[in-house]
Amino acid sequence: MKTIKGPAIFLAQFIGADEPFNNLKSICQWAKDLGYKGVQLPTLDDRFIDLKKAAESKTYADELNGLVKEGGLEITELSTHLQGQLVAVNPAYDQLFDGFAPESYRNNPKARQQWAVQQLKYAAKASQNLGLNASVTFSGALIWQMMYPWPQRPAGIVEDAFTELAKRWEPILNVYDEYGIDLCFEIHPGEDLHDGITYEMFLEKVNNHPRACLLYDPSHFVLQCLDYLEYIDIYHERIKMFHVKDAEFNPTGRQGVYGGYQSWINRAGRFRSLGDGQVDFKSIFSKLAQYDFSGWAVLEWECALKNSEDGAREGAEFIKNHIIKVTDKAFDDFASSGGDEAFNKKILGI
Repeated sequence: MKTIKGPAIFLAQFIGADEPFNNLKSICQWAKDLGYKGVQLPTLDDRFIDLKKAAESKTYADELNGLVKEGGLEITELSTHLQGQLVAVNPAYDQLFDGFAPESYRNNPKARQQWAVQQLKYAAKASQNLGLNASVTFSGALIWQMMYPWPQRPAGIVEDAFTELAKRWEPILNVYDEYGIDLCFEIHPGEDLHDGITYEMFLEKVNNHPRACLLYDPSHFVLQCLDYLEYIDIYHERIKMFHVKDAEFNPTGRQGVYGGYQSWINRAGRFRSLGDGQVDFKSIFSKLAQYDFSGWAVLEWECALKNSEDGAREGAEFIKNHIIKVTDKAFDDFASSGGDEAFNKKILGI
């Protein structure tokens, strides 16, 4: 068995205009002081990584690794969530998602998609140059607005959408395979891959591509009332990344899963800082240890109530206390009677 690595922290929610959150060196020192051992990097902010340069220059990638290691940390993975979102966008969301792309690609969905695909390919090579083995992204969505079938969905539209989604992603997955990187989809509401069934539909369309893997984040499953522990039993062979994020679901007579268009703080389902929600992390860490998960336990802080710095500080200790240092011997070894094949045959009378 393997001991999960960590704690690590996803930097996306902490990046800002002020010290120590405005450059890689300072934010790494901040994370180290809180007890983190790794950082997961978003890839759209040049203050933290020039993605194209990291793909094209091994020297730059080594310098980036050196800067992080100088602060006593490791880069765990790269994130292309926002670029992945732009690989597949239904026209209904064009204006809303334009903000994820550079200004020169806005109001031009085809050019925006091409830019996003290239970003994903850069991230594959950059991950290899950085010595990483996994990266995380979103799938994007062509039919999320039809998630609830009213009015009735046109016959065949789900099949057509997943065929197209696979057509867009399979060439990207092939690039990740070329560079030896698992591409982990974060299964997430708002994406066409938002639960186990939709992931399986996609996986079938990409011919069970070996690099079409999963990031496990139980918080999104709490809000869907999905069994997030059985999910590990079903998909553990594909789970290559882990976001440690908490959530709670408290339905009332007035609202449930859909939240009644309320703000995050007023929804029945809310993201919470670690330890403040309902996720059974003891069971999650036990299952991941059981299945030899060899990646990082990465804090993703999102909370409707608590401030981010308190969430980060408490999260480091929370993850540290939940990582199971796996045993290298059986607990009943003290009672072993030893034996060999001859001894066993004697016992069996054969």
